[in-house]
Amino acid sequence: MINAGSSSVKFTLFRMDDEAALVNGIVERIGLADTRLNYKNFKGDKFCQEVHVTDTVEAVGIITNVLTDDQYGIIDSVKDISAVGHRVVHGGEKITNSVIIDSNVKEIIKDCFMLAPLHNPHNLEGIEASEQNFSGALQVAVFDTAFHSTIPEHAYLYGLPYRLYHEDKIRRYGFHGISHKNVSNEAARFLNMPLDALKLITCHLGNGCSITAVEWGKSVDTSMGFTPLEGLMMGSRCGDLDPAIVLYLIKHKKLGFEEVNELLNKQSGLLGVADIGSSDLRDILSAKESGKHQADIAIKIFTYKIKKYIGAYIAAMGGADAIVFTAGIGENSPIIRELACDGLQRINGLKIILDPEKNIDGNNRLCEIQSHLSHVKILVVPTNEEQEIARQTMQLLQS
Repeated sequence: MINAGSSSVKFTLFRMDDEAALVNGIVERIGLADTRLNYKNFKGDKFCQEVHVTDTVEAVGIITNVLTDDQYGIIDSVKDISAVGHRVVHGGEKITNSVIIDSNVKEIIKDCFMLAPLHNPHNLEGIEASEQNFSGALQVAVFDTAFHSTIPEHAYLYGLPYRLYHEDKIRRYGFHGISHKNVSNEAARFLNMPLDALKLITCHLGNGCSITAVEWGKSVDTSMGFTPLEGLMMGSRCGDLDPAIVLYLIKHKKLGFEEVNELLNKQSGLLGVADIGSSDLRDILSAKESGKHQADIAIKIFTYKIKKYIGAYIAAMGGADAIVFTAGIGENSPIIRELACDGLQRINGLKIILDPEKNIDGNNRLCEIQSHLSHVKILVVPTNEEQEIARQTMQLLQS
């Protein structure tokens, strides 16, 4: 599995007969000083070393070298790799499933550069680097937007002139789809129920955050929209806001496009509201405990919006069988889970009640944390996007 970003390439090598992760690592700070390779294999070997890498092609070359290294490697030759799955953020409306990569797929990824300028160009670089280094392997693209392609028209269209959708494809696309699909499947397995018989609300809470309504196995609504900026307040993204605020910033604060973009994406959210110089939830919770009012307000805004989306999706689906918490915050913060669920027990006819002790003990493992009085299951489900990409890649390899 290859996940190529602007300055890093993450990689995981799976043995698919038992889905064991044999190797994982990252080449980071590509193109910057102190470029390094972090590597770990299933035998316990791990190291971090400086490498001379200037672009994605060279980074993937370093990865192939270490995978076949006499001391640390796991495979004898790159020919032992049957397929490479690539995370790609945006497939637009044309790609709604994982696909075997060909020239047409690459053109569609390019067409989506305008929709995902920070991600798709680097994702394509990773694909082309892998084609050079793993020439005998099947190349598969797994898209973050694909899981949300089932959202109905009335949920993905905005209240804008229809021509903006028809001409420019301005609509809700949704993101984190690989994670939402993965935890939906894992939740169904854990509950011993078919996914197509469940209504789930999956809460992916990390530095980036999104919530998805999954009805009968399909995404029917999600909080992120045309871009990942919409929805919940996040680490440094503002989430939902009155669009006239942007007009105000341009007219009265004299901010340009880049300044507004920087403000909304990188200076807002928990970082901006808490105003302690950090977007790390642990730092903000510590500041809250020490009596900093803005940190307290930041936590309240964050969890209030989570609760609002959960309530909205219960209304949209006419109920829920389970609420799923996942990703860095969702898996590891009992206080956020507690605050996000506080008050949901008052929804008429639908008891959603957290068990305090189960919640505290529920970090970073697949488990139930609801009270025995709760009508709705509340689950912690660790997400594994790499595993999901590997599974979808394997399905195409077998077919």
